[in-house]
Amino acid sequence: MTLPVLLTLFAGAALLSWVLSLLVRRHVVRRGAVEPPRADRWHRNATPTFGGIAIAGSSLALTAALLLGAPSLGELTAPLAVALAAFAMFAVGLADDSLRLTPLAKLVASLAVGAFFVFGVGVSGVLPSWVAVLAIIWFGAIVHSLNLLDNMDGLAGGVGMLGCLFGAWALAGAVGPLLVSMLLVVAGSLLGFLVWNRHPARLFMGDCGSLFVGAVLAGMSLVPLTRPDASVVFGGFVAGLILVVPLFDTGFVLILRRMAGRRATRGGTDHVSHRLVSLGFSERSAVRILYAVGLLGGMLAVGLTRPGGGSLLSVAALFVVAVTLVGIYLARVPAYDSDDFLALQKSSFAPFLTDLAFRWHAGQVLLDLLLSSTVFYASYLIRFEGEALETFLGSFTASLPVVVACKLVALYLSGLYARSWHTFGLRDLYAVARGVGAGSVLSILAAAYFFRFELFSRGVFLIDGLLFFVAVAAARASFRLMGEVAASRSKRSRRVMIYGAGAGGQLLAREMRANPDWLLNPVGFLDDDPAKQLRWILGLPVRGGFQALEVSLGRYGVDELILSSRSINGTVENRIRNVCDHRGVQVRRLRLEIA
Repeated sequence: MTLPVLLTLFAGAALLSWVLSLLVRRHVVRRGAVEPPRADRWHRNATPTFGGIAIAGSSLALTAALLLGAPSLGELTAPLAVALAAFAMFAVGLADDSLRLTPLAKLVASLAVGAFFVFGVGVSGVLPSWVAVLAIIWFGAIVHSLNLLDNMDGLAGGVGMLGCLFGAWALAGAVGPLLVSMLLVVAGSLLGFLVWNRHPARLFMGDCGSLFVGAVLAGMSLVPLTRPDASVVFGGFVAGLILVVPLFDTGFVLILRRMAGRRATRGGTDHVSHRLVSLGFSERSAVRILYAVGLLGGMLAVGLTRPGGGSLLSVAALFVVAVTLVGIYLARVPAYDSDDFLALQKSSFAPFLTDLAFRWHAGQVLLDLLLSSTVFYASYLIRFEGEALETFLGSFTASLPVVVACKLVALYLSGLYARSWHTFGLRDLYAVARGVGAGSVLSILAAAYFFRFELFSRGVFLIDGLLFFVAVAAARASFRLMGEVAASRSKRSRRVMIYGAGAGGQLLAREMRANPDWLLNPVGFLDDDPAKQLRWILGLPVRGGFQALEVSLGRYGVDELILSSRSINGTVENRIRNVCDHRGVQVRRLRLEIA
């Protein structure tokens, strides 16, 4: 189909879904089908549900029209199988919304539907039986991951829409034009529903919606396996990138609930989205962050499926590492369900979560092993192309174990594993440079000794050293950066302006950032010294002196002003306090003493 036709389908589905959502909302409100606020749910007001009827209704109506116009019976197999599986899961979800099925019943139903889908689409006739079994489990996992992701306004709908769009784009050649059209129809239906579901939500999709969308995404990801040239590993990796948000959230929640000794099926406000809000992000910001993760994953999936996309494998691997680091960081953030967090902190797994990021630990070494391998491969891709790349890749394969060993030994001897990630700074960069530099020298010597440096390139080792330095430093700095970003965006922290950009003021700003429990967020400096004005110190602006005080208090929404210099006293201090009192801003003074 042409692009204008596809865009017309998308827009038509969005409009039809919007109208159906309006009708469903009016009908269920009259019937009293609303979700009241509960301790294990995030919403605070009674909200109508059954929005999945609008999503599935608009999607299936347009999909039926597409299937009826199919030119041949062979082209119908995959789209029809996906449509039937999605309709079956919609029926299961509708029964759950109406009758409250047990988690076990929903699990059995999803696996049964998945088994019939795998049989009907022909996966079991192309690939070995063990792959068919994995496909059934994958179907159930994706369906329930979308169900679990429906925990904040606009999250499941937006992520599901991105999954359909990127699935249609990345897998177009493997799933066929009819299924691509169907995915765009479902994406359009989700867009129309999101008008009602964005924060603050006026309509929930319910299980009938989340299970329906999950079945569409699961079916989409499994259809490429029916091709004779299908690669289970590569196909699974691409599908994982497209569905990175639901898979990440589900894995995160299930692992932490298991560590806390809590039943996996028990709901709660302990998802990735909830922990982002616990860090201080607004609900909308938390959802947008997860949208951004899904967008990056989808773009990487598209790149990998294009000709020459193998060069992005190293970037995709680094993306997976970054998502893992975010998960480790968020595991240390108290969820709003504080009892669960206390149970997690007291569990036998607590030392693992604490030490993984801050001390020498197997997890940290494994991370560096992944980084060193990925960066070394990326260096070959940057240095060579075409036939030259094929010629020199043999030296990469032969030398990889030796190079990785040299790098890990050098990092250990540099003392890097004894340093805290949370306080990573400029002094730690020297340890990184020392370890990476020594690792590069050892790698070159090993290549010369074991392989006589045949089919090796000095340029590769130079690129590898630079990239590895950036990768190791970025991994170490990530926790400090995430902490500072979260503190700066926190809605619970008081916004603080520091009067005095000297040593005392800078010390205070650093301490505020290093101690998020203070709930103080430095937003800028004021200083009467013209040499410091209109500059940036520690990433904070120096707005000016007293003449800029009142404007700065309003511009930055300041809650508190702290005087950091002893020289600010007498008449000047009284004038500052008068201005702050007029604007309702608290004034405090920094005092340093050694007792």
